[in-house]
Amino acid sequence: MGAGRPFKLDLENRFLILLVYYRLYITYTLAGFLFDLDQSSICRDIQKIERLVRQCIPIPQKIYNITKRLRTVDEVEQYFPGFISFIDSTEQQIPRPVDKRRRDSYYSGKKKRHTIKNQFVVNNHGVIIHKTHHKKGRRHDYDIYK
Repeated sequence: MGAGRPFKLDLENRFLILLVYYRLYITYTLAGFLFDLDQSSICRDIQKIERLVRQCIPIPQKIYNITKRLRTVDEVEQYFPGFISFIDSTEQQIPRPVDKRRRDSYYSGKKKRHTIKNQFVVNNHGVIIHKTHHKKGRRHDYDIYK
């Protein structure tokens, strides 16, 4: 018997998590919801069992093992060949609203100030092809995207 943190699931269920993760390419959060575990347990289970399973059956490798910030268009083209556009949001500071309700809705916890957000879609030539109307700073970038 070895020491260390005990697993919450048996070997069969941990193998099932790995298969579901690789087949559906879901996030650790969703896998945690499906298997009633927290995100860190799913990550730990997949990392532990992946090495063992890889010795027995072929598992697809990750395309890029390292994560790095892409700084030029050429680097983006190398990692995302044929990309069409990118979406990103930006925040602009505004004066503090006098009304309490407006103040709360425009306060951005990320920037720690009152802001508005705009979302831009930029094509591979650097041309802005779409810009949203400004939204309240409290809204998440993904909510604006939807």
